[in-house]
Amino acid sequence: MSDHHHKETFVTKYIFSQDHKMIAKQYLITGMFMGVIGVFMSMLFRLQLAYPEQSFSIIEAFLGKGGEGGIMTPDMYMGLVTIHGTIMVFFVLTAGLSGTFSNLLIPLQIGARDMASGFLNMISYWLFFLSSVIMFLSIFVHTGMASAGWTIYPPLSALPQAMSGSGLGMTLWLVSMAIFIASSLLGSLNYIVTVLNLRTKGMKMTRLPLTIWAFLITAIIGVVSFPVLLSAALLLIFDRSFGTSFYLSDIFIQGEVLHYKGGSPILFEHLFWFLGHPEVYIILLPALGITSEVISTNARKPIFGYRAMIGSIMAIAFLSTIVWGHHMFVTGMNPFLGSVFTFTTLLIAIPSAVKAFNYITTLWKGNLQLNPAMLFSIGMVSTFITGGLTGLILGDSALDINVHDTMFVVAHFHLVMGISALFGMFAGVYHWFPKMYGRMMSKDMGYLHFWITAISAYGVFFPMHFVGLAGLPRRYYSNSAFPIFDDLLHINKVITVFALIGGIAQLIFLANFFFSIKKGRKTVQNPWKGNTLEWTAPVEHIHGNWRGEIPEVHRWAYDYSKIDENGDLWGGQDFTPQTVPIRNGEEEF
Repeated sequence: MSDHHHKETFVTKYIFSQDHKMIAKQYLITGMFMGVIGVFMSMLFRLQLAYPEQSFSIIEAFLGKGGEGGIMTPDMYMGLVTIHGTIMVFFVLTAGLSGTFSNLLIPLQIGARDMASGFLNMISYWLFFLSSVIMFLSIFVHTGMASAGWTIYPPLSALPQAMSGSGLGMTLWLVSMAIFIASSLLGSLNYIVTVLNLRTKGMKMTRLPLTIWAFLITAIIGVVSFPVLLSAALLLIFDRSFGTSFYLSDIFIQGEVLHYKGGSPILFEHLFWFLGHPEVYIILLPALGITSEVISTNARKPIFGYRAMIGSIMAIAFLSTIVWGHHMFVTGMNPFLGSVFTFTTLLIAIPSAVKAFNYITTLWKGNLQLNPAMLFSIGMVSTFITGGLTGLILGDSALDINVHDTMFVVAHFHLVMGISALFGMFAGVYHWFPKMYGRMMSKDMGYLHFWITAISAYGVFFPMHFVGLAGLPRRYYSNSAFPIFDDLLHINKVITVFALIGGIAQLIFLANFFFSIKKGRKTVQNPWKGNTLEWTAPVEHIHGNWRGEIPEVHRWAYDYSKIDENGDLWGGQDFTPQTVPIRNGEEEF
């Protein structure tokens, strides 16, 4: 296959490409575009929270009727929060991590020519692109964008007449998500089949890099849980359009008694969170896998506890599917059931802690190369730990009741999921940019990007915990109606300043990324002196990844700084690629 070259046109190479490397770039750039929209929305509603009575011309310029006179309407605020959450969770972090790095790395790191089905891979991306376009267009609907929160709880999402954002905007949201789920399922099935069936000679499962383990388990979680969200959305469409009562019962609107009987909005919560909680790990596991690879490579040390890391990924995957009820402690859940979900939720802290300790132990006494990818990986470990600690509070039903639906929850999940996954994604982009584009990104701009982003992230979400503990509810567009919260306004201003600085800092990354594609310094084949197979492929992209034979694997992926019986480095270098045969007297890990 590698020797067969058919003439590619611009359309077949860059648009309807079936090459996994090009599809990875398509996912990444689409995700970055959606990320700009999502971050910009958050900056607008942060302005509203910090200065609820003030007029801003930027709000009127961008929001039109929803920001007349420069002051945001409550409906517009709710719409921005809804679409911001949806875009960041599904279209940035899921696509930017699974879509980009599963596509880029699975064939390269397991020694395959391409994905099991290049055609399905292409269809998967274009379904994702279509869903992104529909979600983007839903922002401009005259009656208002979807406004039921990113969790789209009924009855707001089930009754088109409930509010302006419950109309066409909500319908487009549901259509977009249905197409997104189809894309995710096609992609996930492709990833699973590729890893299980297309590994090169010698690539046993116990020699797979932890990135591939993370992508494989992520894909399995997606196949198990995404269909449940699709069923929830379909039943919601039935309630909206065909008069059914899956989620609705005894509804009154403006004195009118609606005909719905026998449904339960709690059913929707069960279905939504059965995907919603695994979705946290669909986002987080690829970032954890990328962090393992980057930390080991840049600490010049074998990853600590390879098998424990695989076990923790599997344990997280299993436990993540049986903890969804901790989002529902205040729904009137039976206290005994609440205690079961508390137990399973606290249990998930164990494999998470295993990962955190393994990262720290890998870093300990390593020969650290503090490039931007390594800094973002260390930052990811930091936010994963700090955000995870507050999860212990929220996972306990008795404690959660006090802070449920306050800004404390927002701070928790943004740190442990949002910022951690974002840092993992940035680490992956800086680390594998040479593989994607054959050039290096600017280190200095990378350092600037990391420090401003890391300081801003903690500047936003650390104070938010205290605002939440004081009782400030989430999703309120203004707290000025409640005198009890007056003293918190200055903290909201501090949070907003950091949010604006952090948002603007992402322009440094975008400039570095797009400038480096054309003008960056050309890379050598193995710039980070890594062991994994992707660094044995030529710098210039060929459809098939390797010329001639695919390399054979003889060892695991983390033989860094290996010492021989004389106390010297094996082969005189501190890395031993997977393609190097096991030497006499050498033990495999």
